Amino acid sequence: MKVLWVTNTMFPDLAKDLGLKPPVVGGWMYGLARDLANSGKVKLYVATARDAKLDESREINGITYFLLKGNSPINKYDKTLEPKWKKIIDLVNPDVVHIHGSEYAHGLSLINACPPLKYVISIQGLVSICARYYLAGLGVKDIIWNTTLKDFLKRSTLWHETKEFYERGKKIEVNYLKKVNHIIGRTQWDHDHAKIVNPDCTYHFCNESLRDSFYDSEVWEPKPVSQPPTIFLSQASRPLKGLHKVLEAVHLLKDLHPNIQLRIAGGNIFDAKGLKQRLKMSSYGNYIRKKVKKYDLWNRITFTGPLNEKEMVTEYLNCHMFICPSSIENSPNSLGEAQILGVPVISSFVGGVADMVTHNQTGLLYRFEEVEMLAREIHQILTDPDLVLRLSKQGKEAAMIRHDRKTNLNQLISIYSNCTTK
Repeated sequence: MKVLWVTNTMFPDLAKDLGLKPPVVGGWMYGLARDLANSGKVKLYVATARDAKLDESREINGITYFLLKGNSPINKYDKTLEPKWKKIIDLVNPDVVHIHGSEYAHGLSLINACPPLKYVISIQGLVSICARYYLAGLGVKDIIWNTTLKDFLKRSTLWHETKEFYERGKKIEVNYLKKVNHIIGRTQWDHDHAKIVNPDCTYHFCNESLRDSFYDSEVWEPKPVSQPPTIFLSQASRPLKGLHKVLEAVHLLKDLHPNIQLRIAGGNIFDAKGLKQRLKMSSYGNYIRKKVKKYDLWNRITFTGPLNEKEMVTEYLNCHMFICPSSIENSPNSLGEAQILGVPVISSFVGGVADMVTHNQTGLLYRFEEVEMLAREIHQILTDPDLVLRLSKQGKEAAMIRHDRKTNLNQLISIYSNCTTK
């Protein structure tokens, strides 16, 4: 069976072959692609569109890659891609086209160029729904008083970012879901939203596999009392990722846990050490900077910079807990990564998270707005060793089943077979 993947991310093998820096996102796809290519049942092709210098095609480790040079940002429809897709389809003649994610438009140009093909689309997030929660409780004054000159001039204020999510949802995502007959998801949340948009679609359930290092790693262990309490977050660049709520919770715990630390993957969003950094700061970064100053948390926050998967493993293993504080999520892989290592997790009760976390068994859940509940749950993990052991053990057991690579591979191949017959 020949399967063409359409992805939003250039795979590391192709990036390295082209002399480019490998991406640190989308890692869950790479192992699955290798498993498919080695299954003996699928000949895999992987294509994406980027602001590249030239169209490229390479075969590396049994996978054929296509890189298409687009003329528009990937969140805008690019009609120049249509003839390029036709050439690839003529060359590959795929049995199934699997589009990963509904957020960007290059796969939509393929559907419009070659409508008779058998398509299936995987839901990652749903930007049309995430737009509702993008501001994550920030009010009008919060936005106005924290808008930076850069964001004003570039029309990239928080209101512009929210509008961009709405527009992508309306013009791209909804079109995807209406045009395809087969949709892959993994939560009740994405199932219900997909079925509202396209009641006639065939919905296929398939969990995601994680990055290689998370299956090979040592297991998390409870930390000694002498180690400063450490919370790890995997993202914080946008309001919907909820950093501001974690800061409020940490502020409530300063007296109980005077050494508490917060480590955040990614670049420092409120770095203002020089004029250049201040000019680059986003509106949300400015808002966070003021909140950190208000709560006197300067010495409690560390941004790690971009992390590869092995560095992410190290951060998980060294922390006391992982928190997913988002205002909306489908099924965040960061939560699964923490669980499969045995890290105690706390998450806001939003979107599809309830399909990953059973409260007080495989993790702790709280309402996104209720920072007091979040603070209390952080305190529980730091003071209740029996709870920590239970969450660690049962979270890992659940994640090992959910993210079993062989099970997920076989399920995906079965879905492809189903797509070719219906």
